[in-house]
Formats: sequence, C-alpha cells, structure tokens
Amino acid sequence: MKKNLLIVEDHELTRFGLKTTFEDVDYIDSIYEASSAEDAIEVFKNNSVDIVIMDLGLPNMNGIDATQAIRALNSEVKVIILTSHNDEKEVLNSLKAGANAYCSKEINLQRLVQVVQSVADGAAWFDPSIAHIVLKAGANASVGVPEANYKDYDLTAREAQILKLMTEGHSNMEIAQQLVISVNTTKAHVANILQKLEVDDRLQAALKALKYKIV
Repeated sequence: MKKNLLIVEDHELTRFGLKTTFEDVDYIDSIYEASSAEDAIEVFKNNSVDIVIMDLGLPNMNGIDATQAIRALNSEVKVIILTSHNDEKEVLNSLKAGANAYCSKEINLQRLVQVVQSVADGAAWFDPSIAHIVLKAGANASVGVPEANYKDYDLTAREAQILKLMTEGHSNMEIAQQLVISVNTTKAHVANILQKLEVDDRLQAALKALKYKIV
C-alpha cells in the first residue's frame, strides 16, 4: 500500500530536493510540504499523512515539539528526523517525542529512500553517527518509550537471549562461546532476529531492542 509523505523543512532548496527524490519512489503516493512546525501541524490535521520527514531546526516551534504534537494527533504516524544536529540532548528528546528514525542530512538520498521505506514497514533506524548516544541511553533505560516483550516480536527465548547479548556488544563468536552453541547456529539465530525485528543489521537490532526495552 502506498504512503502519503509530509516533508517539514524550512530550507526551500533542501525541501525541493527531498520532494524531487520521493516523487519517483513507488511506495509514495501524495507528497505534502511545510516550511514550519505550525504549517506542518495544519497540513497534518487536514490531510491523511503516513510518514513525516522532520527537520529539527525550524523557526519558532522546533522539530522535536512538532513531532510530539503530530504524534499526539496520530500515534501511528512514522516520523523520521532529518537534521545536521547530533547533540545528545536533541537525539534523546527526539526519541522521547516519538521519532522512529534519526538521520543525518549527510545521508545519501537513495539510502534515505530505503530508510523511509523500512520505517514505514515498522522498523526503527538511527544514523551510525548517533548510535553511541542511543546505546548509552538504552543501557541507562533513560529513553522514555513504551516497553515491549520479546514475545511481541515472536522471538523465541533463545533469540531473546542472543538479542540481549547483541545489545551488550558481543560478537557472534562471543555469543556462541557464552551459550555453548556453534557460530553457525548463532548466525542463524541472528538472521532470524533481524527478520523478526525488521531491521537491516545487528546495530539496528540492538538499538531497537534498547529503545523499546524488548529484552
């Protein structure tokens, strides 16, 4: 099913570039634009929007407050933060506001298209440049997001055990040694975990597990 996209960006050239990029994407239907948080909220109220690409550095109301306001109107909407900021406070506040992804503006546009589709399908995504912030926050349980049980993702008890070790930074070899299983068996479990969590790699699996307190 195609999705409707709202681009919230005060820089006209950047907004135009994003719109042009997503006009040719097969999973996108309508594209809406807003140059401020206030305009974005009005557009959101008056149209059916599934995905929002949100800049943080907006005039007046910032992107974090706009994200919170939009998700208060519809908790099902997917919000992708696209910004040049990687301040720890802004990253964590974005997650607390309900952002599903946090991307640097330096991201390749085709990669952004893939990220947006992944998030639309239910995944969470965080730019590698801020991964350490999310990992630290997850370890301290300081990111205010709803908790989920590993069974909510259809993970087996063994997969949940392996996912927890992944969030602690253990390699496949280390996990295999700790659980007294083969490396090939570990790799098979990891592949299943990535599929069930709908993420692309181990880092994204660890970040999602920490954000939603799955394990």
